[in-house]
Amino acid sequence: MPSGKRKLPTYKARPPQEYRAGADVFKALGHSSRLLIIDVLSHGERCVADLTELIGCDISTVSNHLSVLRNVGMVIDERRGQQVFYRLAISCVTKVFTCMEEMRTARQNQP
Repeated sequence: MPSGKRKLPTYKARPPQEYRAGADVFKALGHSSRLLIIDVLSHGERCVADLTELIGCDISTVSNHLSVLRNVGMVIDERRGQQVFYRLAISCVTKVFTCMEEMRTARQNQP
């Protein structure tokens, strides 16, 4: 091997659409109210009225946040009479909170 050059390990990249889908998930998690919604729903389903009260925003704002989360497949909605209930579609999304805590701890421990 010529001096100064090293051979990089082979890596099979995922298809570009997988990265785009992943970026959409991170964008959906990029608002503190949506993170709060995910955290609340990790403890069980809630109706929009409950989420509105917990978040402290008007119902249209909460509905918009829920729409973003639904569009990337994080939450599922179910209409029951006049109310709409939401629950997590995938529980693995809550791992983001563990990651956030580890990052916060790592930052605090940096010189």
